[in-house]
Amino acid sequence: MPLSPQTERFVLHFGEMGSRWGVNRTVGQMYALLFLSPQPLHADDIAEALSFSRSNVSMGLKELQSWRLVKLVHRVGDRRDYFETPKDVWEIFRILMEEKRKREIDPTLTLLRDTLLEPPKGESEVYAQQRMQEMLELIELTTGWFDEVHGLPPETLQRLMQLGKKVQKALDFAGKLRGRD
Repeated sequence: MPLSPQTERFVLHFGEMGSRWGVNRTVGQMYALLFLSPQPLHADDIAEALSFSRSNVSMGLKELQSWRLVKLVHRVGDRRDYFETPKDVWEIFRILMEEKRKREIDPTLTLLRDTLLEPPKGESEVYAQQRMQEMLELIELTTGWFDEVHGLPPETLQRLMQLGKKVQKALDFAGKLRGRD
């Protein structure tokens, strides 16, 4: 199953971007192929299309499943496992944010909270703890915001994101009104 030039370009780019996002190039390319595929693919399809070994595809699929970015589907009369990505790009975005938070943000929050429970031992630790406290407050603020918007329907979230600078103007205007009180 040869890839069209457009699909190949996207798959190769996604592989390069995957390495910047913390997954290897192979996994990124596999995800891109599954994302663009109109129907679920089995491991042999993926291996053939991308010229990867079957074992490499198997390991990559396990990683994508651990990220919840692909799901397993079955076909009647076919014993092979097929894989597909969620169809809704907003769902993909939500899953990515949840997984990034679970893997990167939550451990950082735990470390910061645990470290800040310890009394500082010296002037350098006082300064270090002040900086860690600032980081903790920022991360808690952003994760709190994420928790609030996480449950919004995709249409509402999209409208919120499209507001862009209009939100800043509204906040500036509200601040000016408060200043007049």
